[in-house]
Amino acid sequence: MLIIRSLSIVICFALLIACQPQHSDAIKQYQHASAGAFDAAISADGQYSLVSTVEHGVAVWDNQANALKFQWYLKEDEQNLVIALAIADDNSTAVTATKTEFAVWDIQSGENLGFYSIKASHIRDIAIANQGRYVLYGRADGVAVHVDLQTGRRIEFLGHQEKINAVALSPNGRYALSGANDYAAYLWDTRSGQVVYRFNHASRVTQVALDPQGRFAFSAGSKRQASIWDLRTGAQHSQLQYIARQKIFSAVRFSNDGQWLATGSPSRELALWETQSGKRVIDYQVAARANSQPKSAVVFAVAFTNNNQLLTESSSGLSEYFNIKGMP
Repeated sequence: MLIIRSLSIVICFALLIACQPQHSDAIKQYQHASAGAFDAAISADGQYSLVSTVEHGVAVWDNQANALKFQWYLKEDEQNLVIALAIADDNSTAVTATKTEFAVWDIQSGENLGFYSIKASHIRDIAIANQGRYVLYGRADGVAVHVDLQTGRRIEFLGHQEKINAVALSPNGRYALSGANDYAAYLWDTRSGQVVYRFNHASRVTQVALDPQGRFAFSAGSKRQASIWDLRTGAQHSQLQYIARQKIFSAVRFSNDGQWLATGSPSRELALWETQSGKRVIDYQVAARANSQPKSAVVFAVAFTNNNQLLTESSSGLSEYFNIKGMP
């Protein structure tokens, strides 16, 4: 049974937190999950956050008002096991997923728009198109599935040979990007299932992203290769420049103008890069939860806000704002 709880006031733990978290470079911090988060997503404009928690289901936050808007529960009497979630680029809808089920929600009303179960393998990552019409999810058996929720049409992409780690979907639902343990990321057409481009890596692909304007794609391997691709030609546009032999990205977002890329890592790192050159402009650190061991946090999501700031959600349960340095 799907449960929705709406809150009309800003509850006390939405205020600026008074505890003393591990050092952070943030200019503002808000507590969104007191016991930490399983996963999180932020809307493209930074207005909304979804935070998957143990005790309180999926919390929907209005970041402009600093208010808890809804709490979504897939099953009231069970612990929340939402391991993947996403917000449509137009802020209309969201999708939340356990390993074997997913639900689609109206962000404005909080209403559930559908509940779906999968019969094969389990979900690894999920994405949703504008108006909530299309959902894309990647499975542990290497299959990516695109579903038209209006007509019921499903298409399975069988190009991968191993477990899928990350998926992304264009805002109109037409193009999908999937990355897997088979050292490849594929951009493919969701109408035909045909490959548009294959992006090769020297290690398993752990993260992918699409520029909503259709200019660029991003894919990152588990070792020293994180590339920005030109979607007009399929050629590499730039490669992120860093020294580490192994680097994992847990969050990534293109700026609206396509000039910048923001990334987060499982080791508290938030970074801003130039898309043209791949050069790193600035590094930040998000906060770890107070008294946590080890002192670390996974950056689950990042977004560019309208006032030239970066907004993050992390496993510490904190929402944090960072002033952007180095941008015109």
